Amino acid sequence: MSDSPTGVDRDPDPRSLREDPPAESRRTRLWRVGFNLLPAYRGTGARVDHIAADWRYVRIRVPFNWRTRNAVGTIFGGSIYGAIDPVYMTMLRRTLGDGFTVWDKSAALEFIEPGREALYAEFDLPTAETQAIRDALDPGESTDREYLVSLVDDEGEVHAACEKTLYVRRDE
Repeated sequence: MSDSPTGVDRDPDPRSLREDPPAESRRTRLWRVGFNLLPAYRGTGARVDHIAADWRYVRIRVPFNWRTRNAVGTIFGGSIYGAIDPVYMTMLRRTLGDGFTVWDKSAALEFIEPGREALYAEFDLPTAETQAIRDALDPGESTDREYLVSLVDDEGEVHAACEKTLYVRRDE
């Protein structure tokens, strides 16, 4: 059910975190460390917790601490959005390769419940999705793709949901 102007579900079902995410590789562990050291991302207060070896799964964590807390004692909305902003674009760029241009186009973010504890977001990019993009685009053609990501607490209660629209163009 969507009762918001953005179309994001304001009454989502709980989404529990994966207990056994896909394995990281040595390379994606290094990417994770580098991502967390990047000043623009570090400033959000969030951290990338896990990147699967094939870049099809990423988990981030937004802790509830002095860096992410706002004036009313909940997680700052800018930290929430900043934490999830670059992830799908990075995943698509890594999985599609150099023959594609990928840019964030738009986002619709709904704050559902105030965050007073650490929040997590899991990003999944199925093989079928990237194959559909490859099959749909000839050189010079572009498409817009939409992805939904939710920020949940340890119990799976959804605190925020974001619908991201990405622009993808085949260059080769």
